[in-house]
Amino acid sequence: MLRHLWLIPIGFAVGTYGTLIGAGGGFVLMPVLLLLYPSEPVNLLTSISLAVVFLNAASGSVAYGRQRRIDFRAGLLFAAASIPGAVAGAFTTSFIPRRAFDLIFGILMVAGAVFLGIFPQQGSKRSGSRRAPGVTHLLTDRDGTTYRYTFNPLIGVSLSVLVGFVSSFLGIGGGIIHVPVLVHLLFFPVHVATATSHFILAFMTLAGTAVHLLNRVFLHGLHRTLALGIGVVAGAQLGAFLSVRFKSIWILRALALALAAAGIRILIAAAGGLNSG
Repeated sequence: MLRHLWLIPIGFAVGTYGTLIGAGGGFVLMPVLLLLYPSEPVNLLTSISLAVVFLNAASGSVAYGRQRRIDFRAGLLFAAASIPGAVAGAFTTSFIPRRAFDLIFGILMVAGAVFLGIFPQQGSKRSGSRRAPGVTHLLTDRDGTTYRYTFNPLIGVSLSVLVGFVSSFLGIGGGIIHVPVLVHLLFFPVHVATATSHFILAFMTLAGTAVHLLNRVFLHGLHRTLALGIGVVAGAQLGAFLSVRFKSIWILRALALALAAAGIRILIAAAGGLNSG
């Protein structure tokens, strides 16, 4: 355990940034793990990432719960839908070669960054105000801000299954996918979307981690997970505190920037692997 203590500050940075944008931090952690441990199997690294994201999401959800910004009804519904996908994604990871995994990961990250780069302001303005068919939720946070938004729960459930699979397969937790889905397709206010996404993440990543525990893959990464977990639990509290001090548009821009940086870095590494091969 002592030789892994240097991972604690990495976990703190992941926890702070991931919670700030409601993404759990797996999209930052997974590229770091891929670069730090180039010879480790993908299923081991995804198991470490998912477990760390679970600790981050659980800690962040406590902080967001105190701020009363979590839509618990929608969150529980979408979390239940995401669990079957998360389980399937965790099983699938074992069958994907490392090089193919890196390419898929990088391409999806860059594609997400491009989407948010094109539509950030549009999504920020539409969320919470557009009248869409479905159910209307009313939420008032601790500061007295009231959010009213209408969304289609069937669309949310369907997309949550897919998000659960992709996020567990990639080991990124899923918030980096779920936040844009909640904002752009279900029209959640950004601050409610980030908090609710974190709540969903706790269930989704727990399911994926359980699969890796049953496969006994996770045991080889236990000490690294504990070191990173110490950092993310503390960082998540800071991230939730900072989130109320940032405007919605800046949260979305930070999310797009993070996606682009992670995707490009991992594609460069994958291209280097192809050239050396």
